[in-house]
Amino acid sequence: MTGFSIVLVAACALIDEDGRVLITERPEGKSLAGLWEFPGGKIEPGERPEQTVIREMKEELGVTIKEACLSPFVFASHAYPDFHLLMPLFLCRRWDGIPMPLEGQRTAWVRMKDLAREDTRYPMPPADLPLLPLLRDLLG
Repeated sequence: MTGFSIVLVAACALIDEDGRVLITERPEGKSLAGLWEFPGGKIEPGERPEQTVIREMKEELGVTIKEACLSPFVFASHAYPDFHLLMPLFLCRRWDGIPMPLEGQRTAWVRMKDLAREDTRYPMPPADLPLLPLLRDLLG
């Protein structure tokens, strides 16, 4: 298979006191623009997934997360037409600061029941869809 690559990404489900999860919309100009996802980003060479989440949450949302507050939850493995995505998803219930969109993206705090419906206002990339029932079971 020529040109096929594995893309390593780490993401985080920030969970507030009301059991809502923060999602962000992929901005115009990026692949899968307009779809909603758990915030995160590509794992840099020499970086552990936890470090990626901590760095990305600071860059994208202006929040500080301590590694001890990250809980590994599940991972996505999805074949897109031109690459294969591997993405661990971490849970986080404690952070410092108020999440604010720092890269022009829209954000939304949502209840899992609003992400699990077919007619959702928050369409998500195919790699994220299998994660939703697991989060719904955890958060109700």
